[in-house]
Amino acid sequence: MSEVQFYATGRRKTAAARVFMRNGSGEVQVNGSSLDKYFPNDVLKMIIKQPLQLTETVDKFDISVTVRGGGPSGQAGAIRHGISRALLGYNSELRERLKSAGLLTRDPRMKERKKYGLKGARARFQFSKR
Repeated sequence: MSEVQFYATGRRKTAAARVFMRNGSGEVQVNGSSLDKYFPNDVLKMIIKQPLQLTETVDKFDISVTVRGGGPSGQAGAIRHGISRALLGYNSELRERLKSAGLLTRDPRMKERKKYGLKGARARFQFSKR
């Protein structure tokens, strides 16, 4: 029998993460390297582990993630979103807990596009009266 695997996609800003969860000992790999190596920042590691701590499944799964786009913070948010969605595949009864913590909501905030005739999205060129 093949091992059960749960898959989900998580997104935040311009970052997209593909999350694969298998039964295991709690090891997290991001783009082929360990979580500690990929994210040296403790706050980002805490963000990623949030859904696992909330559902008390920290040592239950080995998680493999491929993430692209965005910066470190956006990538961490995308991974958190993906892990939360993958946990629903494992047990749909966790939905209430994850939803009340706001972990299932995709953060839609994006960089606003630059408008023509302007310097940036909203910034104008300097106005000179004379």
